[in-house]
Amino acid sequence: MQRVLFLIGTLVLPLTTWADAYSIDPAHTYPNFTINHLGFSTLHGRFGKTSGSLTMDRAKGTGSVDIVIETASINTGFAKRDDHLRSPDFFNAAEFPEITFKSSKVTFNDKGATVVGDLTMKGVTKSVTLDVDSINCGVHPFNKKQVCGFNATGHIKRSDFGIKYALPAVGDDLNLSIEVEAVKN
Repeated sequence: MQRVLFLIGTLVLPLTTWADAYSIDPAHTYPNFTINHLGFSTLHGRFGKTSGSLTMDRAKGTGSVDIVIETASINTGFAKRDDHLRSPDFFNAAEFPEITFKSSKVTFNDKGATVVGDLTMKGVTKSVTLDVDSINCGVHPFNKKQVCGFNATGHIKRSDFGIKYALPAVGDDLNLSIEVEAVKN
């Protein structure tokens, strides 16, 4: 009887597609942004501390993304500006220590995917669409683990999240870019 069950299992399991689960590699994941600064230049910033997870089943066309960004880890290359961005005028990192993104729909295409989800920033949650222009998976050459890399971009209005300080001098349109590497669990 055990042999029969084993045989059935070996025939049925290959027909079942399991979603692969990944953990975001915080050392190789970079949420960053650009915004117009006073009409003169483009200000670049990034967040240094990110965690999260994702699942992916390309055969079934399903997946999920859950990202947590530490708000206080913002870095624009100028400490005084970073302190101001952590203040209640902007991100209010003391009261809102995390920015989160949780997907509600993932649609794969030939090169990448479209990910729709809820972005929560400064206590406000809005639906945001991220375009993933590439998904590259393979064995990491050093640690020999399965890794996938993604490049996702999107656009938001910071005023939609209650961040209205210095409008319109400092732009309202914020361009998001998240470069992600994730290691298979």
